[in-house]
Amino acid sequence: MSIGLQSAAYIAAAVLFILSLGGLSGQESAKRAIWYGIVGMAFAVVATIFGPGMGNYFVVILMVALGAIAGTIVAKRVEMTEMPQLVAALHSFVGLAAVFIGLNADLELGAVTALKEAGGDLSALAGFAATLAKKTSVEIGILKTEVFLGIFIGAVTFTGSVVAFGKLAGKVDGKPKQLPGGHMLNAASLALCVLLGIMYIAGAGIWTMVLVTLIAGFIGYHLIMGIGGADMPVVVSMLNSYSGWAAAAIGFTLGNDLLIVTGALVGSSGAILSYIMCKAMNRAFVSVILGGFGGTSGPQMAVEGEMIATDADSVAAALDDADEIIIIPGYGMAVAQAQQSVSELTKRLRAKGKTVRFAIHPVAGRLPGHMNVLLAEARVPYDIVMEMDEINEDFPNTDVAIVIGSNDIVNPAAQDDPNSPIAGMPVLECWKAKQVFVSKRGQGTGYSGIENPLFFKDNTRMFYGDAKKSLDDLLTRIA
Repeated sequence: MSIGLQSAAYIAAAVLFILSLGGLSGQESAKRAIWYGIVGMAFAVVATIFGPGMGNYFVVILMVALGAIAGTIVAKRVEMTEMPQLVAALHSFVGLAAVFIGLNADLELGAVTALKEAGGDLSALAGFAATLAKKTSVEIGILKTEVFLGIFIGAVTFTGSVVAFGKLAGKVDGKPKQLPGGHMLNAASLALCVLLGIMYIAGAGIWTMVLVTLIAGFIGYHLIMGIGGADMPVVVSMLNSYSGWAAAAIGFTLGNDLLIVTGALVGSSGAILSYIMCKAMNRAFVSVILGGFGGTSGPQMAVEGEMIATDADSVAAALDDADEIIIIPGYGMAVAQAQQSVSELTKRLRAKGKTVRFAIHPVAGRLPGHMNVLLAEARVPYDIVMEMDEINEDFPNTDVAIVIGSNDIVNPAAQDDPNSPIAGMPVLECWKAKQVFVSKRGQGTGYSGIENPLFFKDNTRMFYGDAKKSLDDLLTRIA
């Protein structure tokens, strides 16, 4: 493949990636957007493999085939409810790839430099090595800067994503934890990485980058361990941004324009999404990504009253009398895999002539858009799935609000208690509905560990049990 044809394929792929990102902004266009991304990636892979300077085709194609097989197996085994964990795991692969490519670039640079000094035949070099042989001392300095940035961001992304995966999968405690020294330890580690980077650019050996890999890996681990479970949606989008910038840095190292463009798209979109998530949670972006800054200014308000349990018969009777119904899904619905039961309940209630809508908070679940994806999988109509800003004012005119596995996003303490960890966070004001039913496993405080006064209000009844089993029980009472 000529360099002209490769460039054309790269441009086509970049356009398709941009169209893909744009299409993901709406549920109706999301499926088409995914196909844009698939076709764009196919163009990118084929143009890279068969482009100028490539060799060892047997090894390359074998690795692509093995990766495709592994990806297919994982995609078939992972449930939609486990998508946040999968996304975090895939981010770690991008970070690790950036580290390996950066270290390999330095090894190739060392080999080319040694060949130059020995007076070897540079005309025999091909691919990346041939590009290195043509670089001036200034260009080599720039290359080393790119290698350092790629390795540093990649190592932070790798270990941070592994910890995020553990927290999302429940394998690591979701509570924020830091070593003694906390932020000062992170700052000292960052300063040491910068010093090693300067030494590397000035001519020190690859040992500096190995140390940067280890120290940056520690920063990623310690940074994400210091962030609580309530902030996981921001963490996922933030790590998405990191993986994009790591890819862009390596794109500069390899001289691959498409990798630069794609990395910049992922990095910028992830950063914007992180900002949107922070705004939706009333969090300061820097406070979240550094983990542990901020916090409460005093004791939280005491919660008065008691939780009153109800049963399927009472919920069915209330739904039978109701005309306006709003369902609020949360991570508990995902864990119980209750989305199909929710969809069936919606279908039966609408068949009775009742108005049923869904209220989605921007940070519901463990991933931005998590609830939208699950409801789409269960074939809930797009037009009844409403964002928080679209539906919040309608709760006073709502007969029944059903909360399924949510805590923070429906917590009135965000408005009433200035000392609450979620004070000021925009929430779904479901307590303004005439009746509220909360589907919940038990009386615990949930993933984030914050008590919810909603559960103690006079118009709230607790529908205890596994969400899927509770809803299936309810469906037997609604013809």
